[in-house]
Amino acid sequence: MSDVSRAEAILRAACGDRVRTAFPMAPLTTFRIGGPAALYLEPESDADLVAAAHALAAGDLPHVVIGKGSNVLVSDRGFDGLVLRLGRGYRWAARDGDRLAAGGSMPLPALAGIAVRHALDGLAFGVAIPASLGGAVRMNAGAHEGQMADVVVDIDVFLVSEARTDRVPAARAGFSYRRSALPPDAIVTGASVGLRPGDPAAIRAAMDDARAWRRQTQPLAEPNCGSVFKNPVDHHAARLVEESGLKGARVGGAQVSKKHANFIVADVGARAQDVRALIDLIRREVESRFGVVLEPEVQMIGEFDHATG
Repeated sequence: MSDVSRAEAILRAACGDRVRTAFPMAPLTTFRIGGPAALYLEPESDADLVAAAHALAAGDLPHVVIGKGSNVLVSDRGFDGLVLRLGRGYRWAARDGDRLAAGGSMPLPALAGIAVRHALDGLAFGVAIPASLGGAVRMNAGAHEGQMADVVVDIDVFLVSEARTDRVPAARAGFSYRRSALPPDAIVTGASVGLRPGDPAAIRAAMDDARAWRRQTQPLAEPNCGSVFKNPVDHHAARLVEESGLKGARVGGAQVSKKHANFIVADVGARAQDVRALIDLIRREVESRFGVVLEPEVQMIGEFDHATG
């Protein structure tokens, strides 16, 4: 019995027909490209996560967790392991004074909307981040001079290697620019954020400005993954890409956006390998011209061909 078959059998015993095989990943990503997952499950409870942990251990199988799919690039070959995406059981929110707690699959823009309805300020920046709360916490997502590290109080995680839950105070999360120091196998199942009373009209105005800024500066109508590269210290990735003469550059069906140079858009027929090759090209050119090594913000899932040249 293969590792995939062994893991599948354990998962089906606990989760039944909710376990999917050869599951298409492209529709789950904002790039809309990439191959299938060998196994796919949307856990609805911690019991499902325990079953997944046991299946992974028994099958010695790799796994990956995705949220809204806005910062991932799935290989054309797909992923020969288990893909987990928290289901509706983890989409909830509750208020306690100036704090909001929510499940890991709650979309961050929706949580920002809940905050303003309760006249709570501090999360307006979240309306411009197309991520789940879990993904936003793990990568310390930010926009418009705000970031998750500014508001997170504590984080609920499921540790896959230990098949148990834990609560991590923000001080122990190791937040830094676009990353956290949470264990690699920690799945963010929920978090609480500390906000402050505010004027709903002013908060809504800030959210409207953030939405308008996204429409004006980002290629929202074309498949993309959001910002491709993190901003290096003392630099803006988009400026480095543009000054390298790469705005509009193309590899196959992938193109550096003419609207924002830190975005790559995928044309009809584009392959994930086209995007990966364009990322590698950009990194080589920027390092050659400016001596700056760009760090991708997008998460690569599966195996890609090595760049040449």
